[in-house]
Amino acid sequence: MIESKKNNFDIFIIGGGVNGAGIARDASGRGLDVCLADMGDLGGATSSSSTKLFHGGLRYLEYFEFNLVKESLKEREILLTSMPHISWPMKFVLPYHDKIRFESSTPASKLLSKIMPWNKGKRPAWLIRLGLLLYDNLGQRKILPPSKTINLKSDPSGEPLKHKFLKGFEYSDCWVEDSRLVILNARDAEASGAKIMPNHKVIEARKINEGWNVTVENQRTRKITKFKCKLLINAGGPWVETILLNTTKSKSSWSARLVKGSHIVTKKLFNHEKSYFLQGQDGRIVFAIPYETDYTLIGTTDVAHEDISEKPQCSLEETQYLLNFVNEYFQKPVTKKDIVWSFSGIRPLYDDGSKSESAVSRDYFLDFDKNNKKSPVLHIYGGKITTYRKLAEEALDKISVIFPNMTKKWTSESYLPGGGFQINAFEKIIQNIKNSHKFLDESLIRRLVRLYGTEATEMLKNKSKESDLGHNFGHSLYEFEIDWGIKNEWVSCSDDFLWRRTKLGLRLDNNTVTLVEAYIKKKTNAIPDL
Repeated sequence: MIESKKNNFDIFIIGGGVNGAGIARDASGRGLDVCLADMGDLGGATSSSSTKLFHGGLRYLEYFEFNLVKESLKEREILLTSMPHISWPMKFVLPYHDKIRFESSTPASKLLSKIMPWNKGKRPAWLIRLGLLLYDNLGQRKILPPSKTINLKSDPSGEPLKHKFLKGFEYSDCWVEDSRLVILNARDAEASGAKIMPNHKVIEARKINEGWNVTVENQRTRKITKFKCKLLINAGGPWVETILLNTTKSKSSWSARLVKGSHIVTKKLFNHEKSYFLQGQDGRIVFAIPYETDYTLIGTTDVAHEDISEKPQCSLEETQYLLNFVNEYFQKPVTKKDIVWSFSGIRPLYDDGSKSESAVSRDYFLDFDKNNKKSPVLHIYGGKITTYRKLAEEALDKISVIFPNMTKKWTSESYLPGGGFQINAFEKIIQNIKNSHKFLDESLIRRLVRLYGTEATEMLKNKSKESDLGHNFGHSLYEFEIDWGIKNEWVSCSDDFLWRRTKLGLRLDNNTVTLVEAYIKKKTNAIPDL
């Protein structure tokens, strides 16, 4: 067992999802000594299983969650400018379906039934347009274009749809590479002095006279290390209550509601770059989004998930639900044969007592007893990927009573690693690399800039011919990129690299995956234990 002075920290964060990594980045940038541990890969659970959007949440307007939508819309453009390599604007088409009704429990449905009882709970076109106008103006939009009504008979987005859909609405939100967002926050935190420990499970957190003793087990070597901290932050996501009750032995009157969201990825369903916002007969919505150039991402579901020890998987019922949903809209039937991959994640929502899973608030709640300065702990419930930076900022505001000398807020005007360029300069970076590395295929350059931004130039430094890139595993995956992931992004296995740092797992066959796994294991076995 190891214990030393260097293992004393101001803050110890349990959980390396987007909330934990965001708090680590913000806190370390304000001069606090931070340590973060996650029992698995960074972003390996909920934060890599989202629909991968920065959005205000258009459907939340039906629940009258105006503050959540407003804050999310404000964050959308802040985040877009801070990471223009891993996020970008995306247009959404909402085909008007005259038979679609509200989910019966929504406040909007109840209000409309009183005002227009003859409407029978349907979403009238004028109300959708009104909602989009509200969506345009709630969040001080500056970069993204306003919404508009479109003719689906003439607009290219109408081509794959059934001919009965004549009218639609177009609005904008933003795409984000969710798992890379976590990694870049963790890297920025580490650059400011934070200690980041993936694959390290906190097995005990014990209160002491001033703070906490935290015992951590390395999941690879089983080595035990002890740490001390003044403040403990429980950012365990779906495990928030498990950590609260079993690890910290704390009490809370709050509880989490675990909701599984599943997605399917199919062969490419349409030949344009717009996405679809589809309304269902059950009052829910599903997105169909262009994905990784050659695919379409469809999701998500909302299903209660009772057992946290059970790994979430897209069930046959969810798969069929999503297929039925999109087949209500698309001319060419989408079948199980079109599915190339599926994934599921558990959303750790704050239990607000809502009857249905889809009605549970996506807002976040921070449980912190500011009067407990002896062994303070902050528990995080809920939230969504769009508000992670704001959540981190609010968490730092709450704990300022413990650390009154920390520096001021800073993340709203900063950028993540590789993101130090203007949104409209993306193509220029690609062209510069093409000019200096004429031997590289443009598709590889484009993929590298999308993943690593300006750091792609650093990755390619001193590489003047293909042999400098190392072994080619196929689909333009070379050793140098894996080496970068191992050295800079905590890659320890093929899943880390092929499914979270990149999405190359969609393209590589089993034999190639085995070769990538062997290469990573050989490299990481030579790395000393943390």
